[in-house]
Amino acid sequence: MPEPRAAGSGKQGPTIFLSAGEPSGDLHGAALARALRSRVPGVRLIGLGGQRMKAEGVELLAELDDLAVMGFAEVIGRLPFFLRLRKQVFGTLERERVDLVIPIDYPGFNLRLTEHAFRRGTPVLYYIAPQVWAWHASRARDLARHTRRIAVILPFEADFLVSRGANAEFVGSPLLEVPEPSISRTEWCRREGLDPRRPVLGLFPGSRAQEIHRHLELFESAASEISRRREDVQVRIGGSPDLDPELFADARHPVSRTPGDLLHFASAALVKSGTTTLEAALAGTPFVVAYRMNRLSWQIAKRLVKVPHIALANLVAGERLVPELIQNSATPRALADVLEPLLESGTPERLRMEDGFRRIRESLGRGHASSRVAEIAAELLEDRS
Repeated sequence: MPEPRAAGSGKQGPTIFLSAGEPSGDLHGAALARALRSRVPGVRLIGLGGQRMKAEGVELLAELDDLAVMGFAEVIGRLPFFLRLRKQVFGTLERERVDLVIPIDYPGFNLRLTEHAFRRGTPVLYYIAPQVWAWHASRARDLARHTRRIAVILPFEADFLVSRGANAEFVGSPLLEVPEPSISRTEWCRREGLDPRRPVLGLFPGSRAQEIHRHLELFESAASEISRRREDVQVRIGGSPDLDPELFADARHPVSRTPGDLLHFASAALVKSGTTTLEAALAGTPFVVAYRMNRLSWQIAKRLVKVPHIALANLVAGERLVPELIQNSATPRALADVLEPLLESGTPERLRMEDGFRRIRESLGRGHASSRVAEIAAELLEDRS
């Protein structure tokens, strides 16, 4: 937790509050923290995040293990915690004399933070804007009113927000800044105990405990169904090193603790809907999307979500490029049916995806998102001085 400033002490540099509540936000928040330190001399960074942001010098009030929840029903169960956290964060904005607030995705908490900062006169630069175009278009005008600038990472978002009064800019996808593996596929397979001549199926059930509990058994059953059809397929589960190993204690397949390398080198992947769908597309790995949630959350989501696809890769492509199996349609056999053709090179299904992935990469910018957001932050701080 940040140490409060001594009473009457002069500020040596601006204070920026960063707020990320998910692993992807922690990754992009860490890259942004590096860029801010390079662009803004003497900056002090405080906020919410994970180990990556902490390693980049962000003084954390709370960490990802406490913040990561999914689904409407699940959030209700954590409401007392979030009310306490909100009070703590709002108090920090006052006590630390924060000059700029940068929320990173995580709309359930960050939209409240954005409104509070606006009401106290602290400028807000929202990075990775809430997907109001998908689930709550009426909130777009509030978002526009409460922010000075919005940095969006999907090419179609800027026009949507600008049309509703926001000062929004497409900065490109920060995923393009993530370095590719530093080893060859053959070397990676050797480290993982895999035969590089045989196909590898990667399973990515999620980055939160709730997601893994909901998807791991389904994903493993789909992999087992494929293994019954093809004995040559090798299976690995992508498990972030940040996750508790106990989450995979009952797994039937080995867990790779280098999930980024697994996603890059797998022949095909089964992916929980989320940021990983874009990561897979950028890696050029053919994949299938599956998603299950709490029944109440699903009923609410069906009424709120107004987009034709759930996978970000499909939304960016503007078409159903990769199969999406949701709720009851996501069965082991159905998943195996659409995954199996992707394990062989040269199949029509695989070639179509690979062509679409090249178009997705071209549409996501040039890989300078963090530095551009840091530039915008510096502009806002200069206006405030």
